[in-house]
Amino acid sequence: MGLTAETDSNAGLSPAYAAARTRLGLVAALIIVAAIGWIWTAREMRGMDAGPWTGLGTLGWFIGIWVVMMAAMMFPSVSPTIALYTRVTREKSPLSPWLFAAGYLLTWTVAGLWAYVIGAIGVAMFGDALAWDQEGRVLAGTTLIVAAVYEVTPVKNVCLAKCRSPLGALLGSWRDGLSGAVRMGARNGAWCVGCCWALMASLFALGVMSISWMAFVAAIIAVEKTIPWRRGITYGIAVALLSIGVLMLVAPDAVPGLTIPSGQTMPMG
Repeated sequence: MGLTAETDSNAGLSPAYAAARTRLGLVAALIIVAAIGWIWTAREMRGMDAGPWTGLGTLGWFIGIWVVMMAAMMFPSVSPTIALYTRVTREKSPLSPWLFAAGYLLTWTVAGLWAYVIGAIGVAMFGDALAWDQEGRVLAGTTLIVAAVYEVTPVKNVCLAKCRSPLGALLGSWRDGLSGAVRMGARNGAWCVGCCWALMASLFALGVMSISWMAFVAAIIAVEKTIPWRRGITYGIAVALLSIGVLMLVAPDAVPGLTIPSGQTMPMG
């Protein structure tokens, strides 16, 4: 009789264990995709770091490498959200979590397009004025200082809260079906862009083709989204960005790992 009860109990737990294994497998798969992205990005960007405002190449090439970069940088920190979506979804299709991830990347792709357009407009309007030995250093330093200030704003706090505790956001904007998975992923990506746009602007200011600065920014994003001491971590990141920004303005040679441009503008192609 006791054996039968124990067997029934284990059988009742089996679905929960199976679901947990499925979510763990999904997280592992996303991290593997991110690792592949890091390897591919490191290979493609080898020797391309020209420091702040590194040329972005053609639009097609930039978008291609941008999507891979976002997968590499963001999938480790967003994987718990995707696993949570998988847990509460009404759809049991194995495609749903990957469509959620695709929607997430779609939002970041749009953000990358905006970054490219802003850069192209800046070059068209100001040209040589953006050279490092003219206003380029001031622009880079100011970008980092703006990013530091944004870290402690209420808007940043709201967006970060949505990224760190996504359950309410998911349930409050639920969409069924496979198209719903894409839409919900895109919405989650929008909260992430709101949280991280200033950090990504800092990456451009430090050298968007630098694998070292890419890893630095990715680490900041992961720490912000996962470490429990939210405000303390945010203030610490703000101080770090402010320090780098001030050094960029007054003593760029003192910034470790910074490639000093040789007086070039912000070429787009």
